[in-house]
Amino acid sequence: MLAERERALRDNEERLRLIIEGVKDYGIFALDRNGFITTWNAGAERIKGYTEQEIIGQHFSVFYLQQECPQHPDMALHEATVNGRYTEEGWRQRKDGSRFWASVVITAQYDSNDELRGFSKITRDISDRRVAEIALGTAREEAERASRAKSEFLSRMSHELRTPLNSILGFAQLLDMDSPASQRPQIGHILRAGQHLLKLINEVLDIARIEAGHVSLILEPVSLSNVLEEALVLVSPMAADANIELKPLPNLPDEIGVVADRQRLIQVLLNLLSNAIKYNRPAGQVRIEIEQIAEQVTISVVDTGYGIAPERIGQLFKPFERLDANPSVEGTGLGLALSKSMLEMMHGTLSVQNTPDEGCRFILALPLVRVQPPAATLPRQADTRLEITPDARSPARPAYHGKLLCIEDNLSSMALIETLLQRRPGIQLLSSMQGQLGLDLARQHAPQLILLDLNLPDIKGLEVLQRLRQLPATAQTPVLMITADTSDKAHRELKQAGATAIVIKPIQVPVFLALLDQYLPEPT
Repeated sequence: MLAERERALRDNEERLRLIIEGVKDYGIFALDRNGFITTWNAGAERIKGYTEQEIIGQHFSVFYLQQECPQHPDMALHEATVNGRYTEEGWRQRKDGSRFWASVVITAQYDSNDELRGFSKITRDISDRRVAEIALGTAREEAERASRAKSEFLSRMSHELRTPLNSILGFAQLLDMDSPASQRPQIGHILRAGQHLLKLINEVLDIARIEAGHVSLILEPVSLSNVLEEALVLVSPMAADANIELKPLPNLPDEIGVVADRQRLIQVLLNLLSNAIKYNRPAGQVRIEIEQIAEQVTISVVDTGYGIAPERIGQLFKPFERLDANPSVEGTGLGLALSKSMLEMMHGTLSVQNTPDEGCRFILALPLVRVQPPAATLPRQADTRLEITPDARSPARPAYHGKLLCIEDNLSSMALIETLLQRRPGIQLLSSMQGQLGLDLARQHAPQLILLDLNLPDIKGLEVLQRLRQLPATAQTPVLMITADTSDKAHRELKQAGATAIVIKPIQVPVFLALLDQYLPEPT
C-alpha cells in the first residue's frame, strides 16, 4: 500500500513537472538557497532567451540590469526568506541584452523540517501592458498640460479682452454723463457696441470654462417666484423699448422652488427672456408658464414671434449658430448653447417647441424642492447693463478728503480712474504701476482707500492684498480689487484674502463712484 502511494506521488510530481515545463506564457524555474538556477521551463526560455543547457547553474542575477546587481537580487531573496514571498514589477534583461517589463513572484520553499530548500520564481512578460500604462500616463500628462494651458488662456483672454473695454466703456460713460442731449445718441452707439462685445467675451469665456470643467456651481434650494420676478424686472426696460408686453407671472405657491445655482439660473432666464423679446413680432407678447410634473418643475418662456424653420431646429443649441440673420437684431449665437450647458450642470434640461409663424416655447426643467417663503429682495443689477442715472450725470456729492492709493499697471485704466477722481476733488491720488512700489507707498502714506489691480507685472495682486493685510498701516484699510476675472473661484480667493469689494472690468462708472462714496471716510 505504501509503495503504491509513493508511486502515485511520483506520478503526480512528474505530471506537474511536465505541465510546468510546457507552460510558455510564464517563466517558471527553481533556485537553490543561494540563488543559482536548478530548473528551467519552456516559458522561461521563450521570455528570457536562454536554453536549459545555457542557464542551469548560473545565478539568477543575470536577468537583472547591471546597475542593480548584486543589491537588488540579494534583497529579493532576503525578502522572500523573511516574508515567504516577494513580488515586484521591473525591468529585466534577456540573453541578447534587450529589456522587458516583468511581473515577478519569488516564493521560499521549505522542507518538512522547516529548513529552507530554495526558491521558486515565476516571471511574466508584461511589456505590452507597461507600454500601454506609459502611453496612458503620457496622455494624462498632456491632457493636464492642456487643461493648465486652457486655464491660463482663459485668464489671459479675460484680462486682455476686458481691460481695453474698461477704457472704451469707462470714458464713454463719462462722455454720456457730461455731454449735451444732442450728442447722447452717438455716445449710446458706442456704449451699446461695447456692451455687445462684452457680452460676446463673457459668453465665449463661459463656454470655454464649461468645456474645461472650470465652472463651479453652488446648487441649493432656490425660490422660483423670487428668481422669476427678479428676471422679469431686469428685462422690463428692454421689453418696453421694444414695445413687447410682458405678461404677469402666474400664481405660484411661495414654497415652490428648484435645486439650482441662483446666479446662473437668473443668467439663463435673462437669456431666454431677452431672446423672446428680440425675436418677437411688433407689439408681441412674452409670458412665463409653470408646471409641476412629479419631482420636476418646468418653466416655459413663450413668445408670439415668427418661430423657427423646422429644418434649422437641430442647429439651435450649437455655439455661434444664429438662426436669425437680421443684422438689426444683436446676438452672438452663444446664449442658448451656454444656457443648455448650464442647466445640464444643474441636472436640468432645456428644450424647445416651435410653431412656425406663431412663436416658440423654450422649456426649462429642474428638480423640484420645497423652500421657505422668500423675503422681499431688491433685484440685482445684471452684469451687462450700464445704466447712467440722473444722479450720476449731475453729481452733488460732499467734499471728501483723504488719500487714495491706486495700484494699476494699465495706463488707460489708470487714466480712467484719474478722470473719475476729478469728480471727488478732495481726494489725493497716489499711484503705482508695480506691486512692490504700491506696498511701499501704502506703508509710507497710510491711505484711506486702496484700489488694487489683480494682474501686476512684478507681484500678483492677490499676494499684494495679503501683504497689505499684514501691514499695521493698512490692515483695516478698505481695499477694492479691480479685476477682469469673473470666475467665482477667483472672487472667493480675494474675499478670503481680505478684499473689501471686487470691481469687475469694464468698470460701471455709477457703481464705482458709489463704492468710493461708501468706503472713503466721511467728510468732516
